[in-house]
Amino acid sequence: MKMENNSSEPAIRMQDLHKAFGQQVVLNGVNLDVPRGQTLLVLGRSGTGKSVLLKLLIGLQKPDQGEIEINGAPVTSLPLKELNETRKKIGFLFQNAALYDSLTVEENVAFPLRRHSDLQDSEIRERVRELLAQVGMESALQKMPANISGGMKKRVGLARALALDPEIMLLDEPNAGLDPITAGEIDELIRDMQQERGITSVVVTHDMRSVHTIADRVAMLNRGAIVAEGTPEELKQSDDPFVVNFLQEKQEK
Repeated sequence: MKMENNSSEPAIRMQDLHKAFGQQVVLNGVNLDVPRGQTLLVLGRSGTGKSVLLKLLIGLQKPDQGEIEINGAPVTSLPLKELNETRKKIGFLFQNAALYDSLTVEENVAFPLRRHSDLQDSEIRERVRELLAQVGMESALQKMPANISGGMKKRVGLARALALDPEIMLLDEPNAGLDPITAGEIDELIRDMQQERGITSVVVTHDMRSVHTIADRVAMLNRGAIVAEGTPEELKQSDDPFVVNFLQEKQEK
């Protein structure tokens, strides 16, 4: 069942988010909207708080200050029961895919369906096969995570994240550790997912190739704040020194 929403408001709104771990300030006043049905890429160097931002959105961590709204509803202070209901509408692809080592590919994708749906076993098996077919992994049902490649794990993780038909997807470095060809294939899957399902996505990465493949908008994170935000073309026109240097470094590589 889809969440009720106003199509004119952003799917996600972050207002004045602050987060620190001891003396280390990670986020320092992040303000950012994610338009409904679009893919936002959050760019920045490693260790700049991109993954922390995603964990705040899904409620794995809480901000020290600020508010997060999902479809117009504030979620930062939700009780756990209500937060879990909101999480069911959000798919999360972890950086390392975070598959359960003791479960087969089929069992990994079935896990959220068995835990959070009323589907019968036969319906779950059919749904899992459909999801794995969508990511090109239908032949790996009975394989264990240890016996598939990094790119395959990302595909299975993506299938699992889509299991409950989420409205929002959060993807943490989906191309990390992958060769350029496999990274391009993962980007194509993300792009197709957005186009076919109309999902709102937030992707954190430092990979500029993804900008040209999947991004509707791009936000650049530096020293805990958003220093530039706009379309990929608008980002190229930024005169912020960090943005200019970041883009130049990526071009040289």
